[in-house]
Amino acid sequence: MFPRDVIPAGSLLLRETTPTDLEPMVKACADPLIVRFIPSVPVPYTLADASSYLEVAERTWGNGGASFSVTDAATGEWLGNIGLKPSDPRGNAEVGYLIAPWARDRGVATAATRALTERAFAHGVARVELLADVENLASQRVAMAAGFGREGVRRAAEPRRDGTRGDLASFARLATDSGERVRPFLPALPGGSLTDGVVRLTPLGPDDADDYHALQSLPDVVAHSVPPEAPDPDDSERFCREAGMRWLAGERAELAVRDAATGAFAGHIQLSGVIPPLGEAMTGYSMLPEFRGRGFASRAVDLLTDWALTRTPLARIVAGTSPENTASQRVLERAGFTREALLHGRLPGPGGTRLDDLLWYRARTAGA
Repeated sequence: MFPRDVIPAGSLLLRETTPTDLEPMVKACADPLIVRFIPSVPVPYTLADASSYLEVAERTWGNGGASFSVTDAATGEWLGNIGLKPSDPRGNAEVGYLIAPWARDRGVATAATRALTERAFAHGVARVELLADVENLASQRVAMAAGFGREGVRRAAEPRRDGTRGDLASFARLATDSGERVRPFLPALPGGSLTDGVVRLTPLGPDDADDYHALQSLPDVVAHSVPPEAPDPDDSERFCREAGMRWLAGERAELAVRDAATGAFAGHIQLSGVIPPLGEAMTGYSMLPEFRGRGFASRAVDLLTDWALTRTPLARIVAGTSPENTASQRVLERAGFTREALLHGRLPGPGGTRLDDLLWYRARTAGA
């Protein structure tokens, strides 16, 4: 059985949940983010639901798990709940938490997760898992800050309120791991965006799905895609929904290009093919017809490349164009790229053909 001892965690204490925690729990569970990302929380959440949680917590203890309230060590204020599911037959446990909206952005979830995980290791647990909705970037950051490594995505692993099933990002920490904070290879944009006053780049997200799909479905965009096929609407929706997770995982950075004056969606740009050992990534871009010929693409490429070469470990950004796509080549030239090589038959073309790829690059300057 897991001991019910109080667990200190810096300015926090983890202790058993008591009836005095129920009213703030009811208040917290009206929060839209809790409702969105914890489908098991009843809506509306009542005092009766909170009272039932005490019974659930007791069963968790009885089955070999743990269930704590997260409290302020100085005042005793309830800040959230955290628990450890009973170990599965393979000896793996899963940690999960709920943090009140008034306690966020203070490191509460990270400190509590780290403390409970280390207590679990001290009592013989070999592996602790943490699962988060693919759109719940805050929880994924908590996992990384608490020393958990990302392992992949569990498809359709969680039932949603609307009857569908959602994907979960999977993280784990072993008792033998260092527990050091896992720092993203691709950091967040400073202030959340990049701009030169004419264009603004923002992380691609679920709200961009319709615009992104319309752009990627344009015949001339499809012709230069790899492979040259129009996307399925569901694939475009998934792509935008998972973009933040892929960025945080260091796999790729997907951004919307916007008119800085109006905020209108003007195009898409990315860093993909990220190879950390080489310090290299590839950029690609496309613009809606009404925003072409206005220098938006060159500005976007320059903004993103400058950020990548000065704010990330990347030292070299490459891009490929069709030898006939002179418009895209001019974009790269204006953004400071140099022509490097013609790769014969590199890309898949229509009808099983192979297409040449003209490679360009821009590298970090010495001493930068």
